[in-house]
Amino acid sequence: MFFDSLLYGSLLIFIVGSGYKFYTWVSGQITGPALPYSTGQRISQVLKGILGVIFSVRIVDLIKVLILDVILQRRILKEDALRWVMHMLIFVGFMLLLFIHAFESWTSANLFEDYESTAHPFLFLRNLFGLMVFAGVCIAVYRRRILKIPRLYSNAMDRYAIMIVAVIMLTGFFLEGAKIISHNEFQRMVEEYADTDDPQELKALEAFWVEEFGVVSPKVAGPFEMELLTQGQELHEMSCQSCHAVPGWAFISFNLSKGMRPMAQYLDDAEAAYFLWVIHILACFIGLAYLPFSKMFHIITTPLSLMANAVMDKKRSHPANILTRQMLELDACTHCGTCSLRCSSSPAFDATGNDCILPSEKLQFIRKLAANPMASKKALSPSERQALREGVYICTNCDRCTVVCPSGINLRDLWLNVREGLISSSSEGETLMLSGFSFVRGLNQPNLTPDDYAKPLEMARQAVAKGWPSAAETESLSFNGGSESRAVLPYDTETFRACFSCQNCTTVCPVVAVSENPEETLGLLPHQIMCSLGLGLTDMACGARMIWDCVTCYQCQEHCPQLVEVTDILYQLKNTVIKDPRQGVAA
Repeated sequence: MFFDSLLYGSLLIFIVGSGYKFYTWVSGQITGPALPYSTGQRISQVLKGILGVIFSVRIVDLIKVLILDVILQRRILKEDALRWVMHMLIFVGFMLLLFIHAFESWTSANLFEDYESTAHPFLFLRNLFGLMVFAGVCIAVYRRRILKIPRLYSNAMDRYAIMIVAVIMLTGFFLEGAKIISHNEFQRMVEEYADTDDPQELKALEAFWVEEFGVVSPKVAGPFEMELLTQGQELHEMSCQSCHAVPGWAFISFNLSKGMRPMAQYLDDAEAAYFLWVIHILACFIGLAYLPFSKMFHIITTPLSLMANAVMDKKRSHPANILTRQMLELDACTHCGTCSLRCSSSPAFDATGNDCILPSEKLQFIRKLAANPMASKKALSPSERQALREGVYICTNCDRCTVVCPSGINLRDLWLNVREGLISSSSEGETLMLSGFSFVRGLNQPNLTPDDYAKPLEMARQAVAKGWPSAAETESLSFNGGSESRAVLPYDTETFRACFSCQNCTTVCPVVAVSENPEETLGLLPHQIMCSLGLGLTDMACGARMIWDCVTCYQCQEHCPQLVEVTDILYQLKNTVIKDPRQGVAA
């Protein structure tokens, strides 16, 4: 009765925890402004999206991903064969154990006539599947503790998951081994199922079980006469054979029981079988209750993430479902480190030691940020928030992490949302235009409102270019080769001298293309900046808004017939403004 209550309690915690997870998926977002959709609307869109996929040709894509990526785990095999073996052993072994053993009342007992867990082949299969899971756990420990794969970090949640699974498997093996040699278990079986009370017949049955099944008895011991064993075998075939296979089929537990034989009497006196059963059941209940709150929940969320990303895209999927998918993806991360191993920003991590530069570690901080989006400053400490900022700004947007993620997480979109959220919530100017992020943000400008796009740029300009005059304010400067233009550019940027103002750079510039009135908005256009530098008006060039709005796409530089390094020059102009100790010049 007590353990029934524990089971129901664990199930209740699992259901409540899973329900809470689902609520966070349909109510939260990574970062940024207030949600445009209510929780009810998002649930409605989820249901519409699911039905829309089921009753469309996209169901073929869904089935394909289910078979290849969820069941066969194709993505993991492409990256690491040993890791694929580990995952398949744990995934397949655990699922089959759940099917034939944990849920035997609903599955095995109904599917197989006269099912008994101690009969053949179920006794063998239970050990085989348990061995598969345990071997997978051993490979996981080997990879993390012995191989020490670069940038593969283990946190507390990783260790708890491995420990719980290992305890469940080990106690299961030892429990079965203790039962094989237990005289108390044999006596209980005789009392419940034997068809005889004759002492001589019971002695014969016990002798047969000692000889053939490995029971350690304090009453009888071999060698036994053949006649006694024959009589015991006949009784066994009448009462026990239908539900008890030879324990040798449980090849792991039976071999363990051989090592436990010298302690058999002590184990029986200590009720070791019951004690191991309690630990085994408690470990299962704890694992079940802990599942929604641990990384082990990815056995549910990772398949959902893979299938969702297979049938969703920005063009045809409802924005509310995109928000929900991204929240789901945070729980789909297995913390495997594949993305970190492929990260092109890893040299920056090696130099600074900031864990948030690595994608797999960055996700752990983002999960905290998303857990409390309305009070993110409380969810992350100032140092953690600063580390996350640096991590998302240093990202080179190479997209390798998204391509290799075995959970199918669209990491590219996650980074973009986190960056927008951080800069929109910041009260200080960010130097993001000095990073590769400016390029991706410029490409994403159509998806942002004009105010959202312009605000951080203006704040950054004010923060780092305070005191510098605008290009318009420096128009009155004399063309004297720079005697009044005090800013000096590095020697290696003087390719501007080859510019003959063909305006090719301005023509291909995406920043110019999206501006309704480029000259008014940007101050000076790219070819005009090159011309200003050629005339020695460095201050005028430094005062142009164009240098801050540049998204470093390198289109201008690639299309220049004179090989002028336009983008690199604009980059140097930004640094010149930042490094200039004057913090401003007089027009």
